[in-house]
Amino acid sequence: MAKKKKAVRRKKAAPKSVGLSTAEVRKTGETRELRELSAQVEEDGGAVLGSYSDPFGGTPVLVVALPIDSVEPTPYQRDPSEPHVKRLMTVIEKVGRFLDPLVIVRNEQGYWTPNGNHRLQAMRKLGAQTITGLLVPEADVAFKILALNTEKAHNVKEKSLETIRMARALAERGAGRESDYAFEFEQPPFLTLGAAYEQRRSLSGGAYSSLLRRIEEFLDESLPKAVRERERRAAKLLKLDDAVSSVVAAL
Repeated sequence: MAKKKKAVRRKKAAPKSVGLSTAEVRKTGETRELRELSAQVEEDGGAVLGSYSDPFGGTPVLVVALPIDSVEPTPYQRDPSEPHVKRLMTVIEKVGRFLDPLVIVRNEQGYWTPNGNHRLQAMRKLGAQTITGLLVPEADVAFKILALNTEKAHNVKEKSLETIRMARALAERGAGRESDYAFEFEQPPFLTLGAAYEQRRSLSGGAYSSLLRRIEEFLDESLPKAVRERERRAAKLLKLDDAVSSVVAAL
């Protein structure tokens, strides 16, 4: 039986002891990276509306307006929920404002949002031509933001598919070992279940998740090798699911 890891108690921070003051947030510093990113936004048909330093980490952020067709969801996140998109459309129309800017990163493929796909699709369906967002210079932040996504609660299937897609994207980049991305992947079972869901969308993954949590750990292997191992484990899980289905059918 796998040993349960002892929870680490978070050290309590003194009030107002972390991060920047309001005056410090106003300053971003004129770095070459920010100048080049701002110029790229303008070249892409967008506009830089302002900038600030993040009040917690002190990293620079650009406030931008971009042509809506230039922004896409990261390719490894879950598919949008049509009912949720429709609810957002109704809210935006009633309020008459788009008040929740996307988080955006830029890479070779253009602009990606790791956490705003439903808002993006809602604005597109409403016919908007421009989308506002917070442009983060570090593209790799997209993987961490996905782990913190709270726009719409994930179910096991959505989270698992999102996680295995993220692992595949990182594997293509040759980005380290699976265990290096424990924060981004959150739980080892999501990787195995994700590979299984890719083969069988009707899988009742929730029935197996508690078992997998007891026996799965993050692999200390390169991501390409780890993805292949997840596929092997997923195949075994699907065989188990076939056996369970046969017993249920007989009953």
